[in-house]
Amino acid sequence: MSLRENLLADANVCTPGTVLTVPEGDDATDAALLKVVADPTRLRILRILAANGAVCACDLEEPLGLSQPTVSHHLRQLHEAGLVTREKRGTWAFHAIDRDAVDAVATSLAALAR
Repeated sequence: MSLRENLLADANVCTPGTVLTVPEGDDATDAALLKVVADPTRLRILRILAANGAVCACDLEEPLGLSQPTVSHHLRQLHEAGLVTREKRGTWAFHAIDRDAVDAVATSLAALAR
């Protein structure tokens, strides 16, 4: 076989005009959520919140090894994506995982495996 030979040219592999199933879904929203979760620090925060319930932002600095502004940045990203809720208690902000939102992301991913 020569390097220039196209193995697919006459192998009858692809039939032009094949009708594909195009599943419904909000690709832009799913991609944005996955991008937020794909960050290792934000994924770590989600794991901490899932294991501990509502957590004060100040308590995340030490386990993450990050400064308060950096922790706040990541929490804001998670909150804006709808994955985390925020509750003010006096001057403190407590964050908790939004299990319904995380479940929706998991459902979306699980649909790919079916």
